[in-house]
Amino acid sequence: MPISPALRRLLCIRELEEDQSRLLLESALGELNQLETALTATAQRGRHGRKLVASSAQSGNLPDRVAGLEETHAAGRLAHALSDRIATAELLVVELRKGFLSKRLQRHQAETLIQAAEAREALETGRRGQRELDDWHRLRTFGESEREVLKR
Repeated sequence: MPISPALRRLLCIRELEEDQSRLLLESALGELNQLETALTATAQRGRHGRKLVASSAQSGNLPDRVAGLEETHAAGRLAHALSDRIATAELLVVELRKGFLSKRLQRHQAETLIQAAEAREALETGRRGQRELDDWHRLRTFGESEREVLKR
């Protein structure tokens, strides 16, 4: 019995779903990476603001001190906002990873079904071939009278 075209279609669909799920996961991971990079840049911005405040305290330059304080506060607000977005993005990545692994498992299951069907088909083909060879050999070995007995 040949492998069902529906089973082959199912495998194709599972492969497409796995690829799509992988692409979504990669996209979410890229976005998470960008957010983490932005958080690192924000921390650098906060350090720069603190350095500006420290240097203005030594020089007595009031505008630099105000600018440094504002830079520090802005970095803190941005870091808080980025932290919230990072937490949300991490949850999304976890869910997408679960979905990807689920799709991968489904594809493996479809492949296993096809491989099992192919193995059964190959076994049956081998048996059929052996049976035909046995019949041929029996007919060749036995005489005409034996053939009549075998037919009854």
